[in-house]
Amino acid sequence: MELPGIVVSTPSPVARPARPKKAAAPAQDAQAEPATTPAPIAEDTFAALTVVPAQDVVAIPGANLADSLQYRPGIAGSTFAPGANRPVIRGLDNFRIRLQENGIGSHDVSALSEDHAVPIDPFAADQIEVVRGPATLRYGSHAIGGVVNAVNDRIPHVLPPRGFSIETRGGLNSADRGADGAFKVTAGSGAFAFHADAFKRHAGDYDTPQGRMRNSFVDNEGFAVGGSLIGPSGFVGIAFTRYDALYGIPGEDARIDMIQDKVQSRSEWRVGSMGIEAIRTWFGASDYHHKEVVPGEPEPGSIFKNRETEGRIEIQHLPVMTAFGELRGAIGTQFGHRKTSAISTEGDGLLDPARTSTIAAFIFEELQVTKRLRLQAAARIEQAEIDGIGLDMSGPPALVQGEKTFRPFSASAGLLYELPLGVVARLTGQYVERAPDAAELFSKGVHEATGTFEIGNPFLGKEKAQTVEIGLRKSKGPFRFDIAAYHTRFNGFIFKQLTGETCDDTLASCAPGPGGELDQVLFTQRNAAFTGAELQAQYDVAPIWLGVWGIDGQYDFVHARFDDAAGGNVPRIPPHRAGAGIYYRDAAWFARLGVLHAFEQDRIGDNETPTKGFTLLNADLAYTFKLDARSGIGPDMTIGLKGENLLDDDVRNHVSFRKDEVLLPGRTIRLYGIVKLN
Repeated sequence: MELPGIVVSTPSPVARPARPKKAAAPAQDAQAEPATTPAPIAEDTFAALTVVPAQDVVAIPGANLADSLQYRPGIAGSTFAPGANRPVIRGLDNFRIRLQENGIGSHDVSALSEDHAVPIDPFAADQIEVVRGPATLRYGSHAIGGVVNAVNDRIPHVLPPRGFSIETRGGLNSADRGADGAFKVTAGSGAFAFHADAFKRHAGDYDTPQGRMRNSFVDNEGFAVGGSLIGPSGFVGIAFTRYDALYGIPGEDARIDMIQDKVQSRSEWRVGSMGIEAIRTWFGASDYHHKEVVPGEPEPGSIFKNRETEGRIEIQHLPVMTAFGELRGAIGTQFGHRKTSAISTEGDGLLDPARTSTIAAFIFEELQVTKRLRLQAAARIEQAEIDGIGLDMSGPPALVQGEKTFRPFSASAGLLYELPLGVVARLTGQYVERAPDAAELFSKGVHEATGTFEIGNPFLGKEKAQTVEIGLRKSKGPFRFDIAAYHTRFNGFIFKQLTGETCDDTLASCAPGPGGELDQVLFTQRNAAFTGAELQAQYDVAPIWLGVWGIDGQYDFVHARFDDAAGGNVPRIPPHRAGAGIYYRDAAWFARLGVLHAFEQDRIGDNETPTKGFTLLNADLAYTFKLDARSGIGPDMTIGLKGENLLDDDVRNHVSFRKDEVLLPGRTIRLYGIVKLN
């Protein structure tokens, strides 16, 4: 736990019910606590926290972090392509959702467009965390909607207990005839630890209830090596990662060929004196590019490049006793520099080289007032300087060149109170300002893969949001739940507006009506209000056989409307969703049968179409055992079988730009396995 009470890596309400480490006799009292905590409900947090463990990641077929998240309460996916699926949290996406690995950003262009992949493979994650609320202020205003963090051991911070650990994982999929596999090894001796991992996945065009989806293949591979010096007072380490991907855009001929090299460093010094508890650092530098190509054509349609560096330093102070209680917290600073470009070989380029430099300072403090009551406060001030060339569309189109400077300020406060019966109540409030991204300011050209001609607005102002959230959580006992309700009011909400015009390859070709090949999109700004709720619950009904059986349920929705004279709905907002399931678990077996229904979405924005609802019937069966059962010290192995969309329903995701043309996969069966030796 890096900052007590801000981010905790306890199991979440959306993970599978935790499996006991050893078999337990059926309980005589249904209300008695089991030997191990059965509840995957996160506790001790000021806002919703979702944690997806490694086994759940391996069980779900997909090349993206969002594939493991998109049906969890409050989270959807952009599902533009099997190779490109970005999380959408509470109706917010792109430049409001930060994706990162071990605290360092993904350093890509996935927020710039939905067809761009995130260069972090799910197999690279030991677990995936989704953080919302006050804790996001550590990472910047572009995390206003949440942070998705892939946690792994590429930079080891402890020595393996036996001197080494090995893990292999992989699976086979039916719908796309896909196969994937990965391994990782960590070894240590003395003060040095070494880590290496690699993955490879291939999936063909997937099946839908209406037939094969053309050009939906995925070919990804990558590796990482890292090492650390580890001592009694901390560690310092470095890692290099290579990510290589080639994937198709469903229903089209275009494909994306991507590569990224990244260097990351991390350190921790547990000082324990001079008022300082610990000093922690993170640093990352990367070189990313991808080409959007059509087979048979001599030149790529577009070339995207992104070179980026980022660093963060945090100083956590020792606990301080005050007249009001124990005070714990940290201060920190963050900096970054990014150069991004998107050049077209066939028409107007989407983004001329644009440079963004940021620097920020932040503070977190938490006060333990009583045994039951905790208070939290955080603040962040940053400066963003963005240099690029855009278009002034207020009159006849004219080029605008120059540097834009923004100074966003953000603050939050929270209250956590322990009620009787193990229920914890929380109340948080946030005020967040976000500087527009370079793409929102300076886009002005063709984007082949999405079939759009995008035009930024160099006169956009800061986006401001005020959020209030209340919640109740019970994380222990046979009945566990987490309920949250929130309201966010945006001043100057930035979004992509379909104008109704179409274009060919140049701005001069744009005209009203459907004549051109590309839909014109204009970045614009309006006031908006988002209101939503999330509920998830589990109930261990009774002991049976060697374990326990139970039921679970979930429900979530978000309504988003423009809060101005014109009114109307914000486009591409997820529909209401409700689900339920029945499960069994013991020391070796886990089984679950569940259903999730997404309702029709007819609250649509301008130039949108309604989306019919769908029903997913999913099943999961997994068995975990020791390969060397006699000694009890051999590798652990898990073999699982997972079925998704077993009813073979037509699934269209309202969040996706391609939902009217592209169906999501039909019935899918996945056989997967994990072998682990620690």
